[in-house]
Amino acid sequence: MNEILQLVGREKPLFREDLKETSDALKSAIEGKRVLVIGGAGSIGQNVAKEVFKRNPAVLHVVDISENNLVELVRDIRSSLGYIQGDTAFLPIDMGSREYESFWNKNAPYDYIFNLAAMKHVRSEKDEFSLMRMIKTNILYTQKTLDLAIKAGAKKYFAVSTDKAESPANLMGATKRIMELCLSQHGSQTAVSTARFANVAFSDGSLLHGFGERLNKRQPLSAPKDVKRYFMTGPEAGLLCLFSAVLGNDDEIYFPNLNPEENLITFSQIAERYLEQKGYEPVRVDSEDEARARTEELIPQGKWPCYFFESDTSGEKPFEEFYSAKDNVDWDRHHDLGVIRGISPESGKDVAQFISAIENLAASGDWSKSQLVSLIKDYCPTLAHVETGKYLDGKM
Repeated sequence: MNEILQLVGREKPLFREDLKETSDALKSAIEGKRVLVIGGAGSIGQNVAKEVFKRNPAVLHVVDISENNLVELVRDIRSSLGYIQGDTAFLPIDMGSREYESFWNKNAPYDYIFNLAAMKHVRSEKDEFSLMRMIKTNILYTQKTLDLAIKAGAKKYFAVSTDKAESPANLMGATKRIMELCLSQHGSQTAVSTARFANVAFSDGSLLHGFGERLNKRQPLSAPKDVKRYFMTGPEAGLLCLFSAVLGNDDEIYFPNLNPEENLITFSQIAERYLEQKGYEPVRVDSEDEARARTEELIPQGKWPCYFFESDTSGEKPFEEFYSAKDNVDWDRHHDLGVIRGISPESGKDVAQFISAIENLAASGDWSKSQLVSLIKDYCPTLAHVETGKYLDGKM
């Protein structure tokens, strides 16, 4: 934890005071309750599952499509937290499947439902096939699981969003923005809230996670030098979800209260700090070819080749933001948290029509990326997407 905080330029973890002040409320809300965590084997989901487990629920069921990550979650919980008297189950099933429907019918209702399932990579929007899966995961399946929760009378439904949902520059962020609009239009007694995240440092598939892989494989580091991001740790991410799900009111968005002057950091800065932590001297080179060619020369000398470049891929934004000037933000309720009160439906359209249009396209078995992008833009007018024709899969 301390090493990660040093990398992201913070001296202490977020939410210490918030956790101290709300500890009893969090425990009493979860203890003895039935809790479902969807997408619980991902980096955020695992931390949420552990936070729930600590508070002694009557039922904790975790579903995720990653069988291997579920196995590791179970081993982690048993090795660190042990056991509870309540029922725990970890199931490798897809929330969009018939298996999930059968599981739900046999186990519902739940008091709290955490939906952490997400397609989170901008690189996955490059073609019509992965983009359709992104829309299904981030929007359609969120609506499906929300409808089931409402029908069963759940106390609270939480779904994870992203800082990329505010004034999105990419289709991934726009799908999460439309998801937020779905949540705002639920019109039921079940309370619904969400949270916008900073980058979770060293989460699976993240660039920082990739730094570790590159060192293990003795390969050069590569990162944009002009892109700034906020960062938080895995445990902080778990707490952010817990705060929003338990303490948040209906139609609210929680986000970490981070200072842009102090906490927005470039990937190249973190790459150099990471290498220095590992005992290596970062050496900047001018191309991917040079980076690959110099690994055998530099690494034995305690140096590491780094290629830092100006970003030119589709969907990149120089910096992320958690809220806009039009949002009604409560800064006084918590110490390290901001709360947007009311999800602003800027499109003014019924998102059910978007879902119907996507379902019709999917059922046809034939759709284009331009059709999907057109629908997304129609329902997310704040999208400022620039198609450069270049994608992260074309980078080292």
